[in-house]
Amino acid sequence: MNNIEKTIAKDLLSIKAVFFRPDEPFTWASGIKSPVYCDNRLTLTAPAVRDDVENALAETIKAEYPDAEVLMGTSTAGIAHAAITAHILDLPMGYVRSGAKDHGRGNQIEGKLEKGQKVVVVEDLISTGGSVIEVVDVLREAGADVLGIVSIFTYGMKKGLERLATADVKNVSLTNFDTIAQIAAEENYIKPEDVARLIAFRNNPSDESWIGGAK
Repeated sequence: MNNIEKTIAKDLLSIKAVFFRPDEPFTWASGIKSPVYCDNRLTLTAPAVRDDVENALAETIKAEYPDAEVLMGTSTAGIAHAAITAHILDLPMGYVRSGAKDHGRGNQIEGKLEKGQKVVVVEDLISTGGSVIEVVDVLREAGADVLGIVSIFTYGMKKGLERLATADVKNVSLTNFDTIAQIAAEENYIKPEDVARLIAFRNNPSDESWIGGAK
């Protein structure tokens, strides 16, 4: 793991933005049992962590997408991060709604976007990748040149990786599921033997054999 991955992992764990509960799993809206709960919106209410996150997003964009001309946040979790990071980088920003408005100008893309502009999408987390790819599709249909995505956290799930590859879109995350699981074990948020259970969940979320201490 690199320094950014480690720092952001520690930050997210410290404010329980990523919270592991392998013995009492959470239930996602899809019905899947999960040993992890992720709410990166909590970074916005923790100034020191927020600074780490936004500066890391800015540095990542400069390194990975040096030609970026506009940042576009996902609605709603990516909007604040896109705005703060755009301020740091002195770039324009906007955001993409989940659907077009049914009033006014009927916009789905908010903010000025010219055809051909080079765009980076800012997302808070990526699991199966469906919602962020929809945003990429909307921007491409509007004529944007989408350079890729920058996100705070990724589960690294097979389905998400496959969807990103099929959509031919690059994603760079500040930290990831494996790094956070390792740091969580090192700092006693979970037991070392829980790491294998967490990875088993990540590799196949529909297989619940990891629940109850299964390895």
